[in-house]
Amino acid sequence: MYALVDAVSFYASAEKVFDPSIRSKPVVVLTNNDGCVCAVCPIARQLNIPKFGPYFKVKHLLEQNNVVVRSSNYELYADLSAKMMNIIGRFCDTQYIYSIDESFLHFNGYTPLIKNWHEYGHVMRRTVWREAKLPVGVGFGPTPTLAKAANHAAKKLSGFDGVAVIDNEQSRQAILQRMSCEDVWGIGKRLAKKLKIMNINTAWELAQQSPKTMRRAFSVVVERTVSELNGVACLTWDDVRQDKREIYSTRSFGERIYEPSALKTALMNHVTTVASKLRAQRSLTKQLYIFAASGKHEDRYCKKSFMYKFATPTNDTCVMANAVSEVFNNIYQPGVRFYKCGVGALELTSVQYQQSDLFNKSADNPKLMQCLDTINNRYGKGMLSLASSKLNNRWHMNRDYLSPQYTTRWHDIPKIYCYE
Repeated sequence: MYALVDAVSFYASAEKVFDPSIRSKPVVVLTNNDGCVCAVCPIARQLNIPKFGPYFKVKHLLEQNNVVVRSSNYELYADLSAKMMNIIGRFCDTQYIYSIDESFLHFNGYTPLIKNWHEYGHVMRRTVWREAKLPVGVGFGPTPTLAKAANHAAKKLSGFDGVAVIDNEQSRQAILQRMSCEDVWGIGKRLAKKLKIMNINTAWELAQQSPKTMRRAFSVVVERTVSELNGVACLTWDDVRQDKREIYSTRSFGERIYEPSALKTALMNHVTTVASKLRAQRSLTKQLYIFAASGKHEDRYCKKSFMYKFATPTNDTCVMANAVSEVFNNIYQPGVRFYKCGVGALELTSVQYQQSDLFNKSADNPKLMQCLDTINNRYGKGMLSLASSKLNNRWHMNRDYLSPQYTTRWHDIPKIYCYE
């Protein structure tokens, strides 16, 4: 049996964890630079607030209904996600963290003390709420795709109380008949439109198709999805997730910048992020793509980029930062109001199978990078960084409605006052 456990409107729910005063109020969370609505709590959802719509278009509606608005507090979300995943992991023998708020569980050789899956799901929900104050939905099924479908039913379909179980033909048919194709894991809106042309509108109708026919018409992913909807598990958790072939760090600025120091600081922060991700998956990069651009709607649109090739592959933050400094004059252009910049690591290779170059000695300092990562992992991201990444803060994104970072900053730790 598989299970999928995920948080209900995770970002919005996370905002309520350390602020009980807004738990009964409608809450929305905005994307980078407070541009769009990215999370809507169940209370706010009743107001028909469009998700991923521009904030300025719904600002008046939010103010009319006293909706609490928050900027994305990524530090808080990451910490609460780790706590939630640790709690969920106690309920099974195999856990696969799918995203920041979703986790698959596989019960293989693991026998829960509670034999009833529905009751077991409620035990999970109560435990996560008691220890993390996050509401979650739980779906059980004989395959990951059916567990995902059951989770959708638990949260979105009427007649369910936060837990849904697909453990027989009757429950499978009842849930799949009420699901549209685009709600099926691995399908999405684009494929759903093509399926609709074939008169396939529901998950149940998709499950009735021949897997081989779906493969010829679409892809092996759709073939696997059809098989899993019929109870044939095609996904094994023992498979190792493939390393990324490219790693990028990009972001638009909170305000237009034109100073070279501000642009260079932003690029240094991006290169620090990319280098850290390279080391995390034990990869090296042969090329570094560096770019900066103005807004596309500016009178004079400008985009400058440079491809830097390393003599020997690297994942050293200092080496990569030196590369940015070396080519910076090719990126910066006076008079341009820069709106976005980024750094990308291309042509990745594995540290394990790297062959040394006889004539080009690597400038990497693995011990220094290990020390850097150890300190940042223990005390928080950015605790130790390059001086050049802290010279200017103008490049940072706007977060005008940011809540305190309760678990990652000392001065934001919640205070409890006791009176006699």
